[in-house]
Amino acid sequence: MVREVSTEILIVGGGTGGIAAALGAAALGCNVILTEETEWVGGQMTSQAVPPDEHAWIESFGCTRRYRKLREGIRDYYRQHQPLTEAEKKNPKLNPGGGGVSPICHEPRVSLAVMEQMLAEHRTSGRVRVMTHHKAIGADVQKDRVRSVTLANLRGGPEVTISAQYVLDATELGDLLPLTKTEYVTGAESKAQTNEPHATESPEPQNVQSFTWCFPVALDLAPGADHTIEKPKQWERWRDYVPHLTPAWPGKLLSWTYAQPVCLKPLTRPLFPEKAKGPNFWNYRKIVRNDIYEGSKPDEVSLVNWPMNDYWEHNVIDKPPEDVAVYLEEAKQLSFSLLYWMQTEAPRHDGKGQGYPGLYLRPDLVGTDDGLAMAPYYRESRRIKAMFTVTENHVGSSARYGKELNVTKLEPGQHAEFFEDSVGIGYYRIDLHPSTGGKNYIDIASLPFQIPLGALVPQRMENLLAACKNIGVTHITNGCYRLHPVEWNIGEAAGLLAAWCVQKKVMPREVREDKQRLEEFQKMLGEQGVEMRWPEKVYPRG
Repeated sequence: MVREVSTEILIVGGGTGGIAAALGAAALGCNVILTEETEWVGGQMTSQAVPPDEHAWIESFGCTRRYRKLREGIRDYYRQHQPLTEAEKKNPKLNPGGGGVSPICHEPRVSLAVMEQMLAEHRTSGRVRVMTHHKAIGADVQKDRVRSVTLANLRGGPEVTISAQYVLDATELGDLLPLTKTEYVTGAESKAQTNEPHATESPEPQNVQSFTWCFPVALDLAPGADHTIEKPKQWERWRDYVPHLTPAWPGKLLSWTYAQPVCLKPLTRPLFPEKAKGPNFWNYRKIVRNDIYEGSKPDEVSLVNWPMNDYWEHNVIDKPPEDVAVYLEEAKQLSFSLLYWMQTEAPRHDGKGQGYPGLYLRPDLVGTDDGLAMAPYYRESRRIKAMFTVTENHVGSSARYGKELNVTKLEPGQHAEFFEDSVGIGYYRIDLHPSTGGKNYIDIASLPFQIPLGALVPQRMENLLAACKNIGVTHITNGCYRLHPVEWNIGEAAGLLAAWCVQKKVMPREVREDKQRLEEFQKMLGEQGVEMRWPEKVYPRG
């Protein structure tokens, strides 16, 4: 038996982009159904347990108003529900975890709590319905329109077919694209296709960035503490594994020495800071710090999303389910093996032998039994063949100016391509992790960029929009358009666009192609708190 449901806007995928899309569409008064495969909405920030990677200006500008509300909501959650010191309660720049990748490193379940708060009014009114544990398995398409999507209930309940005026693909791998026969690209494009300096010589559709099964690890400082896990099933394989990459990796994967992403030279970084300072893995993505608490202090926790547990042996996109299951298990085994290595064989930073048996998993922080994140962190998705595709030549520093520029000290005239149809802004380096094609890191400077509306709209399909990292970017530019604030902005813009089109009875491509409609839409985006231009502080006028 299949249930049938209808709504104005269907968002498949409840990750960072999906949540933002639902909030945007609901704010304009549209009815929304948001579906998600896992127990938790929020994607990168929750079920994948990835602390936000953010740019240097994030505390002042460079994100949407709703993303800023999320960030401040996270700080307020700690102030209201945790026994913080008085100084930290009053600290406007409170970094709950203290990690270096973001001013708001924090526990994944806190992101979830704040996102649920942001959704609450729309769920109470019935405007947004959230359906977790549902996976898209089919679609009814007529000509260039998606009429409905059928989803399996992963808890064994009946399938459901949802019809909608607009369908947004906010899945982690662009799952709706093959189901709806929407044209898409995977892997690396060639230089002949994109004219990008860092593109491959020939197309490599199977060459996709590595993915990671992240996990939080805590440190028990009690004398003699030993939380060593059972030896993983694939321990010997991963203990002895030497990456076969070009340029070469400096040795075994399970090591404190890895390829520095920019220059690819060997770089050694210990787990803990030596003599209380210096680069280290522990503070890199720390999500629980103990110096902000009164009274009993928790064990500190770091989130392990490091070079050593990146999995690039196989690409999971468009592969048989039985093969994907094998690859996902291998990625899990790699993460367990990394933990076991740290507990038993890793050289200690203090020179006192090997292993840190006081390390232990925190499954309660990620909502799982095994202690790994609820879902893998996929860096690269299927990507729509869009009305407009952003390439390295639009946003790459060296591609545009022949050299890497300091983005905090740009000269007049130095900027990424300006897009008249901008629906947001973002910044991150072009950061590609080792890939299934045997390529080592590509980590090069980008320039603070805009998100063009044309990148959200497929070339042919009329009522399907991309709402996360599946937009019109290349293998190269995916490296800077895939992070938390940008994915949120993409999703929010897609949700607002879909709602605008429902209300105005226009098509997305008509909004882009008609100057007056585009200006009206961008005016509404501005009223909704979407920043579409970088300020003069970033791009000084000549």
